[in-house]
Amino acid sequence: MCGIVGLFLKDEALQPQLGSLLTDMLITMSDRGPDSAGIAVYGTDDAGQSKLTVQSDSPGAFDGLAEKLGGALGAAVSLTRRDTHAVLSVPAGQADAARAALRVLAPDLRVMSVGDTLEIYKEVGLPKDVAARFEISKMTGTHGIGHTRMATESAVTTLGAHPFNTGPDQCLVHNGSLSNHNSLRRKLIREGMQFETENDTEVAAAYLTWKMQNGATLGEALTDSLDDLDGFFNFVVGTKDGFGVVRDPIACKPAVMAETDQYVAFGSEYRALVDLPGIEQARVWEPEPATVYFWTHDTTSTPDRRAA
Repeated sequence: MCGIVGLFLKDEALQPQLGSLLTDMLITMSDRGPDSAGIAVYGTDDAGQSKLTVQSDSPGAFDGLAEKLGGALGAAVSLTRRDTHAVLSVPAGQADAARAALRVLAPDLRVMSVGDTLEIYKEVGLPKDVAARFEISKMTGTHGIGHTRMATESAVTTLGAHPFNTGPDQCLVHNGSLSNHNSLRRKLIREGMQFETENDTEVAAAYLTWKMQNGATLGEALTDSLDDLDGFFNFVVGTKDGFGVVRDPIACKPAVMAETDQYVAFGSEYRALVDLPGIEQARVWEPEPATVYFWTHDTTSTPDRRAA
């Protein structure tokens, strides 16, 4: 049993409240998963820059890191520290080179996320404590997803916590269990995907990344997952400009969504949504089994929903 929350903002006026709203939603789901928690926040795009969010438990791990990485890249690098995490800003197009350099410069660092707007913060502990450590409530952005975990098939570790980031600005949270993740992991490794954990959720995230790298949209990748992933699952996925939800055909895991002119929200239970602004006027529904829902920040306000 785990708890998932997600919030996709249509109204720019709500962006300063994104972190606060997500934090309250996640804390409400604490009893669904008290062992670890994580939140992915999509902030504004800083033109010409990409970001790597890294984690370390070692004191002094970030000391001088920006200067060392900048020297390796031959470019200016800045670092912003948040407790056990730090965000490294590098020139656009150099994220892969930066990641490779970090393997040499700081092999004990764990990379939580890579992208132009995405930052992921996750640790072992109660959601309220994890959110407080990183001051998530003060963060701004366009959309975000969160997860509070009750581990059933893998160890309780920082790397094992959700969300999982396997492609630029793409991440996934999951409630459920996949039965074919080992065979699918082997297939994806042959296709060039890399894995940091034995967690089945990382396989699902990498599967979507692989699909999108081969030309699929987020909606198409989620639709294909209904055929290629065995088990029971609720997925909530974030991309740089999108937000997607899919439930398996059995739909045994709880899920509820709400939509207004200002936002789209997801919660494992309705109580995660009750304090959102204007929830009394929202259209509230339970996502259909084997149906993909996704929204993007584009010229249309109508979500594209696809039934498998």
